[in-house]
Amino acid sequence: MISASIGRLKVPETAPFFIMLIMLWPVATRLISNGDATAGYVDPSIWLLVLMSVICFLALVGLCWWLLDRIWESLDLPNLKDLVLQFKDLQLCYQLGFFWASFALLLLAAVGCLTAIC
Repeated sequence: MISASIGRLKVPETAPFFIMLIMLWPVATRLISNGDATAGYVDPSIWLLVLMSVICFLALVGLCWWLLDRIWESLDLPNLKDLVLQFKDLQLCYQLGFFWASFALLLLAAVGCLTAIC
C-alpha cells in the first residue's frame, strides 16, 4: 500500500477517494431528493444508505490497516516488504488460495457493513 506521510501520520492512497465520498454525501442527498418529485421518502434513502455503507467500509478497512500496522510494529515482526518477497516464492496454488481467501474476507466485510446499515 502506497502512502504519503504527513509528519508521523501516514495518509493512505485511498484517502482522496474516502474524502470525496464524504463530500458527496450532502450533494447526493440534495440531488436524489430534488431529482424526482414523485419519489417517495424511502426510495432516495436506499442509495444514501448504500453510499453510507461504502463510506463505513472504507473507514473500517483503514482502521484495520492502521491497527495491523501498530500491532506489527509493537511485536517487532519482519517488514511487510520482506514478507511480500517471500510470498512471491510460494507455489502458484498457495498464492491463488491466499488471494481467494483475502477477497472472500474483504467481500464478507463489505456485505457486513451493508447489512449493518440497511
